[in-house]
Amino acid sequence: MITKRQQLLCKQLQSTFNEPALLQQALTHRSADSVNNERLEYLGDAILSFVIAEALFMRFPEVKEGKLSRLRASLVKGVTLAEIGRELNLGEALILGPGELKSGGFRRESILADAVEALFGALYLDSGMEAAKALILRLFDERLNAIDVNETVKDPKTRLQELLQSRKQPLPIYSVSEVKSDANNQPVFEASCQVGLLRKVVVAQGSSHRKAEQKSAERVLTLLEGKL
Repeated sequence: MITKRQQLLCKQLQSTFNEPALLQQALTHRSADSVNNERLEYLGDAILSFVIAEALFMRFPEVKEGKLSRLRASLVKGVTLAEIGRELNLGEALILGPGELKSGGFRRESILADAVEALFGALYLDSGMEAAKALILRLFDERLNAIDVNETVKDPKTRLQELLQSRKQPLPIYSVSEVKSDANNQPVFEASCQVGLLRKVVVAQGSSHRKAEQKSAERVLTLLEGKL
């Protein structure tokens, strides 16, 4: 049985769940239960990326792939998702463990962002792709309409460098190598990115030296958004 706050959330989403258990799971943080929203978040992340990619592709037929990728990244990043979560008062509907409740987890950007993605995944499983797509486009409508394709969108490496400089941190260290060829015998590159604010080296792959570095920088930015 869903709570009144969760019912209010559904009204804000303009969505109904045939299986309330999916909604409950999407709102359940791992601190509260072993049945939580981590897998739904994984699914929702992929659905969100596709829907926004398609929306940008259709809206801007003259824009090249690189800029479309940067526009998509700016829309689906954790900060944007957390903003949407706050607009929905999502924190009030979350199910958190005692520790997260005490530390204010319902306000934490990473938790809000993950829950938003989990909701997309849950609605997809409950009502199908069209329902999930309609919800995403409603929530991102203002942001999509506000895009100015003539405005410069900074790439992940630039954004990461500026973030580190603003916090007086050393610049990131990149290392790139060609690791293998894909099914079409095209080279695949693997880039590692290391920053002082993270204890681990972040690795990503791409079809070129540049794309691999950009992807690794984007992953570092995502990890840092949950820490800073």
